[in-house]
Amino acid sequence: MKVIRSAHLLRAALHGGHHAHPTIALVPTMGAYHEGHLALLRAAKRDHPQVVVSLFVNPTQFNDPEDLARYPRDLAGDMDKAAAAGCDILFVPVVEEIYPPGFATRVEVGRIAEPFEGAHRPGHFTGVATVVAKLFNIVSPDAAYFGMKDYQQTLVVRRLVADLNLGVEIVALPTVREPDGLAMSSRNQRLIPASRSRASALYRTLCACRDHLQTLAPGEPVAAALAAGRAALAAAGLTVDYFAAAHPDTLETVATADGPRVLLAAVDCDGVRLIDNVAVACRRAGAG
Repeated sequence: MKVIRSAHLLRAALHGGHHAHPTIALVPTMGAYHEGHLALLRAAKRDHPQVVVSLFVNPTQFNDPEDLARYPRDLAGDMDKAAAAGCDILFVPVVEEIYPPGFATRVEVGRIAEPFEGAHRPGHFTGVATVVAKLFNIVSPDAAYFGMKDYQQTLVVRRLVADLNLGVEIVALPTVREPDGLAMSSRNQRLIPASRSRASALYRTLCACRDHLQTLAPGEPVAAALAAGRAALAAAGLTVDYFAAAHPDTLETVATADGPRVLLAAVDCDGVRLIDNVAVACRRAGAG
């Protein structure tokens, strides 16, 4: 595995020779690797002969400077894990490499980025879209791999690629979970044992609400099921940012059980922000 810190050197390594690899996959990350990251890397390596993993804690997607400062970092451990999982090039730029002096360009995606994480973390998706666009321009990948834990982020990146004709296939893989269902996240490292126990209520509550919604007839309201979910999270000691049912493609909130939905939730667990989602297969009107 090569470790490269310069965009210029990365382009030269990928595209400067006479024996270019047939296809390149990119796995964008912010480090502190867990099995979720490694599943993306292994899938990328299975599908493509050359895999680039970017490791960059992107400051522009943090609306809280304290959250940025507390974000877990483990470069030495990440290097070992990436190499063992088949990474060919680990791109580890410093902030000034991505945002040089005078940097003044932002990429804003629009409506899909406005609700949920966009509403609770102002500027977050502008930072995400900008750094992803830069990484795509630096690497020129054929495909990029993302995890569905960050459901809204995946939709934002798909919109970015479609609107700017970037020509990158976006591969979204299922959320990797702990045995009790908690979605794997680098932020989980900050949970003390008591908080970690409470955190498991998030996925459990999402599943209970999903099961409830799937019993509803088309046209029935979902408000009571959502209210019960919020109450269950509060009873578990979690502070709810949002707990909502939305259209899986547009993320517009929905009031009734008509067709497929996605349940999206974000909570604060003793100062650690956790997000998760589950798909809901509500029956369509007219179905038997």
